[in-house]
Amino acid sequence: MSKSEVGRYLASLEQPKRGTLEALRRTILDILPEAEECISYGLPAFRVQGKVIAGFAAFKNHLSYLPHSGSVFPEFEGELSQYKTSKGALQFPIDSPLPKALVKRLIAVRKRQALGHNR
Repeated sequence: MSKSEVGRYLASLEQPKRGTLEALRRTILDILPEAEECISYGLPAFRVQGKVIAGFAAFKNHLSYLPHSGSVFPEFEGELSQYKTSKGALQFPIDSPLPKALVKRLIAVRKRQALGHNR
C-alpha cells in the first residue's frame, strides 16, 4: 500500500522533479534494500525496524532530502556547505540528484543514531 502511495506522489510531479526524486528513491532502496516505503508527515519516507531513516519531498523551486532527525547534519560539519540545510532538510536542485556516496553517508549516520548500527 505505502509503496503505491510513494509511486502516486512521484507520478503527481512534473519533470525534472519526478525523475530526480525517482533516482533518489532507487538510490535509497539500493542502500537500504530492507526498507519499507511509507508516507510520513504526508511525504515519501523509508522505514527500517519501525524507524524512519530517510525521506524526500518536492517543492516549487527545490527538492529536499529528509533524514527525519535534527541530529544528522551536524555530524557532517562543512561537508554540506554547497547545499542549503535546515535542522531537518537538505535542499538540492530539481534537476540534480544527490550523489550516491552522500546519500549513503547520510543514511549510515541516521541508521546508527536510530538503530545503533554502525553501517
